[in-house]
Amino acid sequence: MVAELQRVEEGVVVTRQSGFYTVWLTSGSLVEAVLRGKVRKAGPVLTGDRVRVRVGADGSAVVEEVLPRTTWLARPPVANVSCLVAVAAAPEPDLFLLDRLLVLGEASRLACVVCINKIDLATPEQVAQWRRLYEQAGYPVAATSGRTGDGVADLARLLVSHVSTLSGPSGVGKSSLINALYPEARLEVGELSPKLGRGRHTTRQVQLLPLPAGGLLADTPGFSRLELEGIAPQQLDRLMPDIRRAAESCEFGDSCMHRGEEGCALPQAVEEGAVAASRFRHYRRLLEEVLEQEARKYS
Repeated sequence: MVAELQRVEEGVVVTRQSGFYTVWLTSGSLVEAVLRGKVRKAGPVLTGDRVRVRVGADGSAVVEEVLPRTTWLARPPVANVSCLVAVAAAPEPDLFLLDRLLVLGEASRLACVVCINKIDLATPEQVAQWRRLYEQAGYPVAATSGRTGDGVADLARLLVSHVSTLSGPSGVGKSSLINALYPEARLEVGELSPKLGRGRHTTRQVQLLPLPAGGLLADTPGFSRLELEGIAPQQLDRLMPDIRRAAESCEFGDSCMHRGEEGCALPQAVEEGAVAASRFRHYRRLLEEVLEQEARKYS
């Protein structure tokens, strides 16, 4: 039975398992809550959902309402993610995959951060070159080493006020970054607060980790599927900030897909250094992929 009701607070669901929801309240405390019947019937409550919780005098809590979602990632299932950290690793970062991740982040209306990890395996000149490339494209860049801790504080500052998820291929050091950003990340689900103390042990679920500098971090890779589904060919240039800026000068306006049309502004932008040649190549590769997907829809 729920104890005498004391207060109502808003918060974010940071873990969920076996019908119990750990909620990080705006006051900075953690409570373990169950769902009110009407909330349970309305549909699944996800990690990342913003909720209104009624807390009893003894600390028991009930989720009274789920507030509207701003975003929703299906894989992994996380609500209200606002920032994608696209991770690549030195000494040979896969910049094409990095650009794909950034396009997916832009298509999902997320703030995007570029993280070049494992910089202890690269020269300072290489790191500076990668940083210039993506800062010129329009992204904040963190150069980090999850092993040594270099640059992790810079990355943490970029995640303040966000619900963030890391995304990148296997081997780029996402787990080491999570552990560097939140050293207690190795804790099992349900151990975020000793006050919860139910002693349950179940299959590990997605959880949000409250970062010391501010913000929440999903302890799971974002975008497990990397297909560019749902992106129209005419939309792609708007999902790459540097391409979008250069495209404003195209004689054909929004109808130009930058495939070599006469009057297209992109080749000149590359020649003048406003758009990096690698970014334009990657745009063209992604465009061909999107065009093939579009053609298959009507074949």
